Amino acid sequence: MTGTPLRVGLVGYGLAGSVFHAPLIAATEGLALDTVVTSNPERQQQARAGFPDVRLAATPEELFARAAELDLIVVASPNKTHVPLATTALKAGLPVVVDKPVAGTAAEARELAALAEERELLLSVFQNRRWDNDFLTLRKLLNEGELGDVWRFESRFERWRPKPKGGWRESGDPAEIGGLLYDLGSHVVDQALVLFGPAASVHAETDIRRPGAETDDDTFIAITHTSGVRSHLYVSATTAQLGPRFRVLGSSAGYVKYGLDPQEAALRDGLRPGPGWGTEDESLWGRVGSGESPVTGGGRAEPTLPGDYPAYYAAVAKALLEGAPNPVTAREAAAALDVLEAARRSAREKVTVTL
Repeated sequence: MTGTPLRVGLVGYGLAGSVFHAPLIAATEGLALDTVVTSNPERQQQARAGFPDVRLAATPEELFARAAELDLIVVASPNKTHVPLATTALKAGLPVVVDKPVAGTAAEARELAALAEERELLLSVFQNRRWDNDFLTLRKLLNEGELGDVWRFESRFERWRPKPKGGWRESGDPAEIGGLLYDLGSHVVDQALVLFGPAASVHAETDIRRPGAETDDDTFIAITHTSGVRSHLYVSATTAQLGPRFRVLGSSAGYVKYGLDPQEAALRDGLRPGPGWGTEDESLWGRVGSGESPVTGGGRAEPTLPGDYPAYYAAVAKALLEGAPNPVTAREAAAALDVLEAARRSAREKVTVTL
């Protein structure tokens, strides 16, 4: 890519904006972080310290007042603002990247998708965990037929946080679209649909375990895919002993992988993409085999491919500059929201929901 980089306006500089979006945008050829929107003085100082040339805006309205000076809007503000801000950006003629979940409902996501299509603008959803190291490795194994026909996919995104941290992500107000179902659940459901196709039915169990917690902090989702694969997905803040990140069982072999992709921790520590990015120590590699537990040495070690979050924004830049495919469409995100809505209903009514 050559020429003048596309100018990016980033709305929100909390965890998502400061840890994920800003560093990845700045590291992407063809993109330039032009403006950060935050009214918080400390976050303004943080943004200026990390990116000395960035412009600051206190409100989205201030940003949209000079929409003609920008080429892409990234929405990394609280969940309840995603739809209104994306709508405003699209109506201003600007392509948009929206952090997950793109909306509170699948219907809203499809309305946004229709608006983007009508305006012939890119609307992409930041599902960065499609570029996790373990996910990329599993896709490789599936493409090579290493596991045979997959029968069951177990995915866990578990943490041990016995005390609530507070904030909108843990608010019980439905308008905030908080809770783990829509937070970590957005990731594990998206991964399951990418790997094994559309959902036919959904069963879920959600609980509020911690004293003082207002919304789900321990959730299980079971998906039966139209392909016949069953996905068992766990998201929890109350797991005292963490299970494997992936346990995938097929007709020929299984794949078991422990530990989280190292990219989030690296970004939180202030590291930036470069040589060796996304790699992990050999001791953390998963194992492929059959008939014996990987804990006792069963199977063979499977080298974990490097994680590659920078690939998302590289694909966004290529889509805008060269007409390449959108890396994550709003309609794909809407399909995941269909599952999340079904999971919420299943847990509330204690039924299996057919899609």
